[in-house]
Amino acid sequence: MNLLPRPRVVDVGPQLTAHRVASTRVDASLPAEGYALTIDSDGAAIVAADGAGLFYARATLAQLAHIHDGMLPVGTIRDHPDLPVRGVMIDISRDKVPTMSTLRDLIDRLASWKINHVQLYSEHTFAYRNHLEVHAGASPLTADEIRELDAFCRDRHIELVPNQNCLGHMNRWLLHERYRALAIAPDGFVDPYGLGHEAMTIDPAHPGSLELVRELLGELLPLFSSRRVNIGLDETWELPKERLGEFFAWAATLRALPELDGREVIIWGDMFSGDPALIAQVPAGVTVCEWGYDAEYPFDERTALLAAAGLPFWVAPGTSSWLSIAGRVTNAVEACRNAAAAAITHGGRGYLNTDWGDRGHLQQLPISDPGFAFGAAVSWCLETNADIDLGDALSVHAYDDDTGRYAAALLAIGDAHRAVTPQIPNHSVLAMHLYFPQIRVGRGLSKGLTLGELDTVEGVLRTARADLDASVVRRIDASLLVDEMHWTIDVMELLVADARARIAGDGTLASVPEDRRRELVDRLGPIIEHHRTLWLARNRPGGLGDSAHWLEHLRDAYATGQPDPAWAGWPARFS
Repeated sequence: MNLLPRPRVVDVGPQLTAHRVASTRVDASLPAEGYALTIDSDGAAIVAADGAGLFYARATLAQLAHIHDGMLPVGTIRDHPDLPVRGVMIDISRDKVPTMSTLRDLIDRLASWKINHVQLYSEHTFAYRNHLEVHAGASPLTADEIRELDAFCRDRHIELVPNQNCLGHMNRWLLHERYRALAIAPDGFVDPYGLGHEAMTIDPAHPGSLELVRELLGELLPLFSSRRVNIGLDETWELPKERLGEFFAWAATLRALPELDGREVIIWGDMFSGDPALIAQVPAGVTVCEWGYDAEYPFDERTALLAAAGLPFWVAPGTSSWLSIAGRVTNAVEACRNAAAAAITHGGRGYLNTDWGDRGHLQQLPISDPGFAFGAAVSWCLETNADIDLGDALSVHAYDDDTGRYAAALLAIGDAHRAVTPQIPNHSVLAMHLYFPQIRVGRGLSKGLTLGELDTVEGVLRTARADLDASVVRRIDASLLVDEMHWTIDVMELLVADARARIAGDGTLASVPEDRRRELVDRLGPIIEHHRTLWLARNRPGGLGDSAHWLEHLRDAYATGQPDPAWAGWPARFS
């Protein structure tokens, strides 16, 4: 039965009956959010554990009716979730702030897949009253919009949870003179991967840091009906190892704030993940969100340590759409599956599927759909959804495409990167030279990439384009969905041509003949303009300039053949 998620127990036959609800009844003895459906000639009888169970029963009936041309199959279905919290986190700070219409459409789709928790990851994209310079030009969400979204989510049994980073990832604040003194490294730093960054982490020893955080939380949290909050605390790279104790003291200080009294406080776990001695220093009263975005991430091992320490925890895999342009579908599927298994095995209560926008948020929204759908499925019931046919599920429940060819194109380009030898964590090698034009293709991280492998990738892209053009998507935004995929394939074909030209030389852009580089400039110009158009179809204008700057920088590198060897995306993109 092609449902998303697949229910726990399905026993239906070929006989069909009218789509109507004959009766509803609440039975609190059922598992929370669970339901039972009995469908006969009178219609569907629903028994639900609670209001959420009733909502999910109706969602299942709607999917059944969609599959059966408005009818329902006679039989029974019994269902309830593995995990009480099944969430999605959407990055609205790098650099894409969706329109309210985009958010409502996405939330509706997630609710139909039985997601019950949404976070909008925010660094600087809420319109704080006293910090206009930080969100100026960012098209931030306002207090009224948060309240509206909160009510919209509640009506769909989704908890909208505030998310405000309170230590690291404060770069959009620290670039302003008013906040500069709060930075641990005001002049920037080099991260563990060798990349230069602007100041990102506020100093927990500076009294002004706590004053700022209290003000932000005090203004933001009352807008939400949720009694949870994600305060971040991840990737505090500037904090020296000898000061790591201050990280745990800061977490304890925040946990004790009156602004957070009576709330579940969620923090990311990367600063102590896998180290029992550090885990022992985590203050009481916080929930640890263990994140890992690659199929190889040791969710089982890491969550076992958290469970042994008695810490409440969630798991956080991801859609693997970011830093890839076209996605990394199989990686997302395996990471999402492993995360769900670890949470179920070791007593985790939450599952937060993340969708990041690092380096310009260049991926289009449908690139994240496979990860969204599979994460929703396995966090609801791993046993029945671990091997779900993702293409069929997306075709029916995301795109309403009887041909199946839109999803086929999406999944194919999402695994195109697997055709090449070099594979690196959290990225697609096929897109690396877009973000960093100074790298030598076929050397270093992309060592082993061959012309033959690029031939294979080109074949995948050609087939995907043909599938795309033959698809029949019946969503209201069908033409936009097709346009977004065409743009994605255009970019990937450009990057393959770029890689070919570099491999023919010594791997550098300087070794590419000027006429070939001019061809790349000419191809990239329309792609940049198309990016701007597509962005505004779903998102607010704030952040578009910063996003487009990544592509414009690549175009400049093509033009000169001399990319900046120290380029890491800053500070030029914030000027």
